[in-house]
Amino acid sequence: MSAPAKQAPVSRTDPLRLQREARDLADLAQTVPLDVDKVNQGLLAKDASEKLKRIEKLAKRLRSEMTP
Repeated sequence: MSAPAKQAPVSRTDPLRLQREARDLADLAQTVPLDVDKVNQGLLAKDASEKLKRIEKLAKRLRSEMTP
C-alpha cells in the first residue's frame, strides 16, 4: 500500500472579496492626508475617525487572510 497523497490546504479565501477589500483600503488610505491637512487647519472631518477604524479593520482582515 502506498501512503495517501498530501493535499494542499483548501483555501477559504474569496479572491474577489480580497480584491475589493484591498481596493477599499487603498481608496480610504488616499483620503487620510487630506484629513490630516484639515486637522492642521483646526478642522476635524466628521468621518475621519471612522475612516481610520475602517482602515485598521480592513488591514487586519487582509493580513490574516494573506498570511499562512
